[in-house]
Amino acid sequence: MSGGDKLDFEIRPNPAPVSAADRAALLANPGFGRVFTDHMVTIRYAEGKGWYDARVEARAPIPMDPASAVLHYAQEIFEGLKAYRTADGAVTMFRPEANANRFIASARRLAMPELPAETFVESLRRLVEIDREWIPDGPDASLYLRPFMFASEVFLGVRPANEYLYCVIASPAGAYFAGGVKPVTVWVSPDYTRAAPGGTGAAKCGGNYAASLAAQAEAIEAGCDQVVFLDAVERRFVDELGGMNVFFVYDDNTLVTPPLTGTILPGITRDAVLTLAAAAGHRVEERPVSFADWQADAASGRLREVFACGTAAVITPIGRVRFPDGEFLIGGGEPGRSTMALREQLVSIQRGEAEDPHGWVQRVL
Repeated sequence: MSGGDKLDFEIRPNPAPVSAADRAALLANPGFGRVFTDHMVTIRYAEGKGWYDARVEARAPIPMDPASAVLHYAQEIFEGLKAYRTADGAVTMFRPEANANRFIASARRLAMPELPAETFVESLRRLVEIDREWIPDGPDASLYLRPFMFASEVFLGVRPANEYLYCVIASPAGAYFAGGVKPVTVWVSPDYTRAAPGGTGAAKCGGNYAASLAAQAEAIEAGCDQVVFLDAVERRFVDELGGMNVFFVYDDNTLVTPPLTGTILPGITRDAVLTLAAAAGHRVEERPVSFADWQADAASGRLREVFACGTAAVITPIGRVRFPDGEFLIGGGEPGRSTMALREQLVSIQRGEAEDPHGWVQRVL
């Protein structure tokens, strides 16, 4: 398959699905990324043949040769988004076409084949359709969808692979914040950087996250929830957190986030926040923010709020910042009004409970 050709999905229902009673017990407290549904999607690619053999089948281990290219050269990309059960019983997804386009951009950066956006979205819809009963109920519940692709060709030469496997798995997720949204403490890494100009920072690939884990472990050792990376060139400017974009809210109603210069993941939640903040009357700016200015503006009171955003937690207030020489609070360490208002509005749109003037929510069932 190439271009706009349409793939037909073969449906192979799981012959031994989880029982309704066992599924209900799992959905009572699914956590995040621990429980998985009965099925998965697989599509194969071969150079000269294109995309083929699209299936919805029982979730199962993937047989893999020890010489599979991904195990040696890390040609792998992924996405993350959610399906929601609405009050009227429908099932929706939030901006799946944006995830599809970012998946294409990530594939291009890692010299992988580009899965057409319509096939990407259809693969999600097919999995949600067959595993609909796995979508949990509740105000903060959702079905987390994880599309991913990796080089499956068996070879040890250093070149782009000629064979790939695309998959989608699904995991029911409960409330990300047990007991309500609380400000997190972040650690500004003095030694590690996430990405450099010309690298893979703008791609959603596993290697970026692997490279962040040592810094995340350092953050946890310092009693923090997340790590903040500074730029790789000057070690002055804020890039992003280990898995989220970051925003700064000032006393003149300005909302600032670092610009997309190739080292920062172009978050879909980030883009939505920029749109909603502008509509709410904030002056929105994408510009560099130095760590020195972050600290000085927090001390003067000019900086009122800081928050991070991403698919899993949506919007997370940042209350305390630690670094090797000390720490400081943001706005007294409490969630800011602008942060919580944006979070409430975005969550309401995602769940189909508020007006969606931008057409972000796609009804899939």
